[in-house]
Amino acid sequence: MPPTTISLFGSSSNSFISQFQRRITEQVALKSVVKLQKLFVGNVGIRTPARFSSSALCCALEEFSDGLMDQNAVEGARKEDGLAILRLIEERGLRADCNTYFWLLEGCLSFGSLTDVRKIHGRLLKISFEGESQLYDKLIDVYAGLGDFNDAVTMLNKMPERNVSSWNNVISGLVGKKSYRMVFKVFSRMIADDTNPNDATFASVLRACSYGNLPFHFVEQVQAKIIQCGFSADQIVCNPLIDLYAKNGYVNAAQSIFGELCSLDNVSWVAMISGFCQNGREVEALQLFYEMRELGVVPTPYIFSSVLSACAKVEFYEEGKQVHALVFKYGFSSETFVCNALVTLHSRCGNLISAERIFNGMNSHDRVTYNSLISGLAQHGYSNKAFELFDKMQLSGLKPDRVTVASLLSACASVEALHKGMQLHSFAIKTGISSDIIIEGSLLDLYSKCSDVETALEFFNTTKKENVVLWNVMLVAYGQWGDLSKSIEIFCKMQAAGMRPNQYTYPCILRTCTSSGALDLGEQVHTHIVKTGFDQNVYVCSILIDMYAKHRRLETARDILEKLAVEDVVSWTAMIAGYVQQELCAEALRLFEDMRIRGIRSDNIGFSSALSACAGIQALNQGRQLQAQSYVSGYSTDLSVGNSLINLYAKCGRIEEAYLAFEMIQTKSQISWNGLISGFAQSGNHEEAMLVFSWMNHQGLDGNLFTFCSVVSASANMADIKQGKQIHAKMIKTGYDSEIEAGNALISLYAKCGSINDAKIEFLEMHERNKVSWNAMITGLSQNGCGPEALELFEEMQQQGMTPNHVTFVGVLSACSHVGLVSKGLRFLKSMNEEHGIAPKPEHYACVVDILGRAGKLELAKEFIEEMPILPDAMVWRTLLSACAVHKNMEIGEYSGQHLLELEPLDSASYVLLSNIYAVTKKWECRDQVRMMMKERGVKKEPGQSWIEVKNVVHAFFVGDRLHPLSGKIYDFLEDLNERLSEIGYIQDRNSLLTDIEQERKDPTAYIHSEKLAITFGLISLSPVLPVRVIKNLRICNDCHNWIKLVSKLSERTLVVRDAYRFHHFEGGRCSCADYW
Repeated sequence: MPPTTISLFGSSSNSFISQFQRRITEQVALKSVVKLQKLFVGNVGIRTPARFSSSALCCALEEFSDGLMDQNAVEGARKEDGLAILRLIEERGLRADCNTYFWLLEGCLSFGSLTDVRKIHGRLLKISFEGESQLYDKLIDVYAGLGDFNDAVTMLNKMPERNVSSWNNVISGLVGKKSYRMVFKVFSRMIADDTNPNDATFASVLRACSYGNLPFHFVEQVQAKIIQCGFSADQIVCNPLIDLYAKNGYVNAAQSIFGELCSLDNVSWVAMISGFCQNGREVEALQLFYEMRELGVVPTPYIFSSVLSACAKVEFYEEGKQVHALVFKYGFSSETFVCNALVTLHSRCGNLISAERIFNGMNSHDRVTYNSLISGLAQHGYSNKAFELFDKMQLSGLKPDRVTVASLLSACASVEALHKGMQLHSFAIKTGISSDIIIEGSLLDLYSKCSDVETALEFFNTTKKENVVLWNVMLVAYGQWGDLSKSIEIFCKMQAAGMRPNQYTYPCILRTCTSSGALDLGEQVHTHIVKTGFDQNVYVCSILIDMYAKHRRLETARDILEKLAVEDVVSWTAMIAGYVQQELCAEALRLFEDMRIRGIRSDNIGFSSALSACAGIQALNQGRQLQAQSYVSGYSTDLSVGNSLINLYAKCGRIEEAYLAFEMIQTKSQISWNGLISGFAQSGNHEEAMLVFSWMNHQGLDGNLFTFCSVVSASANMADIKQGKQIHAKMIKTGYDSEIEAGNALISLYAKCGSINDAKIEFLEMHERNKVSWNAMITGLSQNGCGPEALELFEEMQQQGMTPNHVTFVGVLSACSHVGLVSKGLRFLKSMNEEHGIAPKPEHYACVVDILGRAGKLELAKEFIEEMPILPDAMVWRTLLSACAVHKNMEIGEYSGQHLLELEPLDSASYVLLSNIYAVTKKWECRDQVRMMMKERGVKKEPGQSWIEVKNVVHAFFVGDRLHPLSGKIYDFLEDLNERLSEIGYIQDRNSLLTDIEQERKDPTAYIHSEKLAITFGLISLSPVLPVRVIKNLRICNDCHNWIKLVSKLSERTLVVRDAYRFHHFEGGRCSCADYW
């Protein structure tokens, strides 16, 4: 009987199956279905049993169960292919229907048999299946799934009516086979075919964009179509779109899409949080995580992993620990990738104990786990532990990758472990990763840091030089060695080799230009940056801003900032830091406020720079506001912000708040300690600075060059030569004494302590001197009454090619003042502008007024002030007023006093000087009026005070002081001393500031000045071989000066007094100032 012809989708009522009696039960039929399912498609999903029972294949199985085909026959068919069953069906006079072919095709897809697909396709062509769209879809699906996209597309073209499902099958198949560019061709044809994509289409196309690294304009075109088709708020479509925009750096666009979603799922939150992390906006990632928590969304392990990574990157350790607690709460502590993020967090933030505890508690470790801990150990200097873990990793069967080896090479480079690094080099060669760009870069970094330039260059020449990173490492290496010419040479060779510089190349060479002071070369590199289109790169521009700022080209730096198309926090922060470096702190704070108004969120460096600006101008209240803002922004535990706060409070003299800021820092760096020491030293809390230095030593911490320079400065300002020499000894022990900065600080120390010979020795023993060295020595000689020597040294400085600056001329003019060289001083002032191009500042004019005033040329000094090209400040008028007091010139004194009180109405020195002028000229009523004015304005006179150190204890004395425990002995010795002094010609200066009646009413001992008491105590307490060193806060008077000269002669002792203006070295009845002070 010929086979019956049926429709492929015919119903059971009119198909040939209705001609046969049912001779099998439903149970047997179902068993047969299962058997056939397993036979052809394994676990592939099939049609429903009801549909299947009405097919020709079911009838064939019925026949098999009736004994016509035994089990062996079925197994044999399985061993051959599905076509064998098809032939058996046809041999029985039957024809397979659509469902049969559908299953057969699925079976071919499951077993990967493209040949069988084509054979089945051939059978279908014979029976003509036009109009059966489901079979077209299945053939497209199978061809695409097996990688035969030509046939898949052919089938698509032959379809009488193409639907979205057909297109999706081809597109998803292409995505699965990573034929991403073909996806767009098919997608474009789909659009041209007027088929509207659905959410599945867009999801597949966006995956192709993501995985295929296709030009981003494709993504923008797809998004336009998404909006047109009404899927702009669809989760399935928008989640991958958010991820795509974030991965390409368009995080604001991703945030906009995220905000437009009607409903958010965990994938949406993960995409946006990870997008913030990938673009360096970790703080916003954390804020979004907190927002998610407030909305009651339960975090997934992927969200925790992203948030922990964000905390690790910005070192928000406290926040990270809170997230760690949530991981435990939600039961994700056994997830390997979450644990990897936890290991990274703890190790990067320095808590290696916790990192190792998590590592040891993990059920399984992968390569990322080992790499995270190895990297953390390497970063914190535990290179031996890192190598132990490296060995353990290999024993566990995990193969180290390039990240592992690069981390270990970095550890070797940081501790200069060249031998271990070379072993790793051998390992990299054996494992075949030595030519990896990351490994090559790490190896070159190792050799450049641990070896000499020739070795690094030799390794560089062995590479293919096709990696721009290698060229950049060589540029950094030559920069570290300070070889600008070689840096330029490498840069030129790089271009000759056809290597295009990247955003890291230019900063490498610009930093070298900056450190070498080669602004002209830096400007040439800037021109090259413009030509290559990097003039809008934020990172490159931030380095350019830094270079110009450090060379005092702030207008150029600001111009670069304002021309940037993107307002980026890095560039703004660089400009703010530039203003701070040039001590334009007010301008830095204005720019910081402008940044805030523009909506640019400051980072930790921005807050740190702004706080440093507050410290520079002692803007305490503004600094406190910035502290609050930094805390709100999440930088309460940031080290750079904490160090800047220490510096702010210490410089403002807020001792308790400085210590509180110091204690808040968990891992204190050397900068933290130096901030306390230098801040206290600069705010006049010198003893506190010395205490911190002592505390630091007790903690077993070694100071660096900055530490020693700061503490030497504190000793100098205290005139504590004994402690200064102890610090000098420690500097010699640690090797810092050979540094130029250390030598300069030591010169200032000895000069300010009156030990000018020690200062000369230090200056002469310096192997190299800079401008600061010459200035320190010239100023020291000037202050110690060695004016002629100071001027000789100035001439020598110029002969050696050293250009003087404004500090030099302050020292030179002071020297002229102290030795009465009027004409020479005026010539030096004139030469500043004419010969050296230095515009005189108020301090230079004050020195000239002092020169004229000390010489008694008060009228000339007054005329000089009136003819100054700049407005005279308080220092200039105070200098003139002081000279009037010495020379008893009431007329000019009143004139200068009037101007001074207008400028500084609350300065006690102004009233005291004016009062003294009236007193010495016997104008008692005027004197009393000045005193009444002081009282009405609440101005209090600074009392005269002198200090002397005896046996490591500083003793302070006031005028007529009787509070000292040895006051009785001091006054007895002083009375005896005065009697002996009168025998050799001492006559007390009776030119008192009090009226006769006032003198009669007061105890004569109440007039004894503090320096006399301090010197008397020194004579009693100190060994005769030691000089007596006294510091006084006011200018020494005529009577005390004469008295001390005679005491030095009578006692045959060296007496050194540092008053508010200079040093006086008394010896043998003479003073170093030659009675000219």
